[in-house]
Amino acid sequence: MARLTLEKLGKRYGRVQALSDIDLAIETGEFVVFVGPSGCGKSTLLRCIAGLEEISEGELAFDGERVNELTPAERGVAMVFQSYALYPHMTVYENMAFGLRLAKAGKGAVEERVREAARMLQLEPLLDRLPRQLSGGQRQRVAIGRAIVRDPRVFLFDEPLSNLDAALRVQTRIEIAGLHERMAETTMIYVTHDQVEAMTLADRIVVLRDGRVEQVGAPMELYHHPANTFVARFIGSPSMNLLAAEPTDAGVQVKGFAPTPLTAPPGARGLSLGVRPENLRLAEDGETPFYEGDASLVEKLGESQLVYFDMGAEAEPLVARLPGALPAKKGDRMRLATDPEALRLFDDAGQAVRAG
Repeated sequence: MARLTLEKLGKRYGRVQALSDIDLAIETGEFVVFVGPSGCGKSTLLRCIAGLEEISEGELAFDGERVNELTPAERGVAMVFQSYALYPHMTVYENMAFGLRLAKAGKGAVEERVREAARMLQLEPLLDRLPRQLSGGQRQRVAIGRAIVRDPRVFLFDEPLSNLDAALRVQTRIEIAGLHERMAETTMIYVTHDQVEAMTLADRIVVLRDGRVEQVGAPMELYHHPANTFVARFIGSPSMNLLAAEPTDAGVQVKGFAPTPLTAPPGARGLSLGVRPENLRLAEDGETPFYEGDASLVEKLGESQLVYFDMGAEAEPLVARLPGALPAKKGDRMRLATDPEALRLFDDAGQAVRAG
């Protein structure tokens, strides 16, 4: 139950600047997800918030109180890691109760908190089992339960689903979403490289690159209105198509494509036109196509299929996500259309342009 504020927060390891000028406010009860490629600083930032890493610059505050020098226990945080780190010789109950007993909590309080956490996570039938008798998903729930019983101000998750198989990841992700609803006043921060986890769990997503924040916003805001080409490529799978474009009298245009109704700012050069694969569709009869070409590859995914179009040796292929029922194969001639509202424009620095 804490509001976090980060002001110009930085972290150095010798001459290496791992985090720079992180300004962020996380509201009480909010579920915020840190995403970004490997090495972007997301886990380092989480560890700075937890108190496991010393903050080199700036300030971290919980509810307005500076906590830079406080220990993790003094900050009131609980952390769930990628590895379960359960004591193999202890039962589920004993693993969940261990931290409370170290803190000298009364027997009645320990019993109440462990039973409540077990009920919340559907672990009641498993309390007498040892970790080796549990599945990976069950072990991760025990690790989460061990954190819950501490009644933390802030929950921190560091890629907790990375060790699970695909089916268990989905199941445990749903359980974490339900946990957030049941603990609505507890602030939660979650680190992942999986954008599906980020999009489905987060109230807001923080996209990081090279130790800096690229964009902060609600999942669909980042999806529909990326601040730059990095976010456009990182959010969404497949990523947004980015095509080299030039302003013309008829509008911004990609060579070999129909003109668009977008108007670039005066003097703009080195533009990129963005369109997501799912915003491309087959043109209707009589409709002027946005692009017409031969499919170079078709990937059948079941409910949908990815159709690739060769844009030349030095350019990435254009990708369209089309309905799976559509009969399509390599070499098919296709006429693609899109809605103007789906198009995005970026300048030569990769920043989003407000187009007319």
